Amino acid sequence: MSQLPVMEYFHTIQGEGFHTGRSAFFIRLGGCDVGCVWCDVKESWNASIYPKISSEELAKIAKNSMAEFAVITGGEPAMYDLTSLADNLRAKNIYSAIETSGCYPLLGEIDWYCFSPKKFKSPCKEAYEKANELKVIVNHRSDLEWAENQAEKVLPSCMLYLQPEWSHIERNTEWIISYIKSNPKWKISLQTHKYMNIP
Repeated sequence: MSQLPVMEYFHTIQGEGFHTGRSAFFIRLGGCDVGCVWCDVKESWNASIYPKISSEELAKIAKNSMAEFAVITGGEPAMYDLTSLADNLRAKNIYSAIETSGCYPLLGEIDWYCFSPKKFKSPCKEAYEKANELKVIVNHRSDLEWAENQAEKVLPSCMLYLQPEWSHIERNTEWIISYIKSNPKWKISLQTHKYMNIP
């Protein structure tokens, strides 16, 4: 798809996961059917209210931002064929990443696959094979057992992250830290952009 529904795009700093701290051009696509109750961008769910922008134009804007790294997020970006967008970003020497729940097969050659599975909708098998980074949002202690089940399915090379759900971060952080200290294969992912008020 050359035309994609775009909620917003902006140049910022990646705030979470493996690429934390990196200059990043974010492309947030509209549309999601996963339905996370704690989603902090529920306004992205309805794709029909957002304008469609061509992949060529998005890549041009990203290049003009001076960013060398682009994050395709949502919503659920893998709902769409991202082949054209990925190809256009690569043509401009921009390293691409996707943040996805893994519910849909990925269409397009993306450089970095951040897999953030959700209990609300089962991921497809491909997501476990493609994941460079497994990022599990932790809202309850029971999520830790679920995270371990997800970690068993990814490749040994996949980076493992536990991320405290933001609205309950004070309640959750202490025992997540304790868990990681006892299970050092995991790292903690914090939404540093929220701490620093970075858009």
